[in-house]
Amino acid sequence: MSRCLFGDLPQSVKDTSLTVRQILVASAALALATSLPDPLRAQTAQGNSPAAAPERILPNWLSLSGEARVRYESLDGQFRAGGRGGDQALAFRTTVLAEAEFDPVTLGIELQDSRKELNDAGSTLSASLVNPLDFLQAYASVDLSGSGFATALKQDKARLKLGRQTLDIGGRRILERADMANVLLNFTGAYWQSSTTRGDAWNIVAVVPVGRLPQDRASLEKNEIQPDREEWSRLLLGVHYRRANLLGDLLPDTSGELFVFRLKEHDTARTNTPNRDYLQPGFRLFKPPQKSQWDFELDTSWRTGTRRATNAPSDTIDLKVRTFAAHAHLGYTFDAPWQPRLVLDWDFGSGDRNPNDLRFEQAERLFGGRRTDLGNTGIHGPLTPANINAAGGRIELKPNARSDMRLAFKLAHLDEARDAWVVARVQDRTGQSGTFIGTTIDGRARYWLQPNKLRLEVGASALIPGRFARTAPNATRQGTTNYGYVAMTRFF
Repeated sequence: MSRCLFGDLPQSVKDTSLTVRQILVASAALALATSLPDPLRAQTAQGNSPAAAPERILPNWLSLSGEARVRYESLDGQFRAGGRGGDQALAFRTTVLAEAEFDPVTLGIELQDSRKELNDAGSTLSASLVNPLDFLQAYASVDLSGSGFATALKQDKARLKLGRQTLDIGGRRILERADMANVLLNFTGAYWQSSTTRGDAWNIVAVVPVGRLPQDRASLEKNEIQPDREEWSRLLLGVHYRRANLLGDLLPDTSGELFVFRLKEHDTARTNTPNRDYLQPGFRLFKPPQKSQWDFELDTSWRTGTRRATNAPSDTIDLKVRTFAAHAHLGYTFDAPWQPRLVLDWDFGSGDRNPNDLRFEQAERLFGGRRTDLGNTGIHGPLTPANINAAGGRIELKPNARSDMRLAFKLAHLDEARDAWVVARVQDRTGQSGTFIGTTIDGRARYWLQPNKLRLEVGASALIPGRFARTAPNATRQGTTNYGYVAMTRFF
């Protein structure tokens, strides 16, 4: 493993010139981020005067936006099976979105460039961390407000987006454009989005995931540019409906959501899959936070169907799938300085009771996010909503309009003792190591150095191992895992 803030640098990676060069690159990126002008506008001759109005450079039909982020992460006490010592990452993510509006059609192209430096032989590395320059989105969005379909659904506004795109729907536990991720997930297909003035909404999708490249470690370490490819063998269909103020005066401002998703995949000459054939219905009931009021959320879903145990072409046995996942929380926001909000929460993802039978009962995370519920991710992220039963709480603070912070904890258990701790790939098939993964402590603070332009973010986490993490046959036995990061993001 590589050097980190919490540990010593092994002999195998004592390359001082490389480290200094990479730090200089990061420093230059930060300096550039803080000095970038608004690309949409130029200053007039009186640009130094507070009263001077900037002059727009681009035509009115064209808009340009994006962000550039650099984040340094450090981890000590590796919890992943086979891991030793510490790890670190210098992660860069840049996105640039250009939209051209020709009413009723909007054309959009978004580029994403995601890279990771400071790798060594033991560093965490995957296509979720590295995806050099590629098209994140390339779409045509058509305003269909007043169309026959919108009228049939009794919707006031409606749009149909066609092409490559990101998706962010409902509670974001099934489909999310994840903020902390260094590589954003994207899909290709059709997305219908409509709403009413009272807040009711429909989201309907028919898409295929975009396969992120490169995948092999050698190419990932070099940040090699390879074009992403649509995975046409994997089809995702979904219908999601939200009803605002569902319970009326009984529970004012409480909304309800019903949804169902279908994932169907098969092997091709280029891509091997577990041949998942899933149907996933669910519902969500929630009341958003408000001062001097209670808020709550219950988000649940079930999954039925079939899949293979592995993605090997030789694996032809279909397993019967039955899974369940849920998130619940209850919070209260005080009308006081810093607007403190206290929350009790619970996250559950079913596990496989008997890994050797013909049933698959582990609630996989496919395309949704986990940072909001389960803590900082990046090269850390020990928890995911699969084979987990975790209760905890958090406090959120907002000292002023430019800053916010949160501190959370979880008591994390396996749902099934014989199934795996998924992220760590640690497992005791006998079940004799118990179920207690450990206690996680997780914090984050953000501050706008320039409102809506430049944001500083710092975070830290700890995983204090429980009995399972200490005694399972392939556990690392590295003790407490400590993790921290600092990030700077420039928005334009």
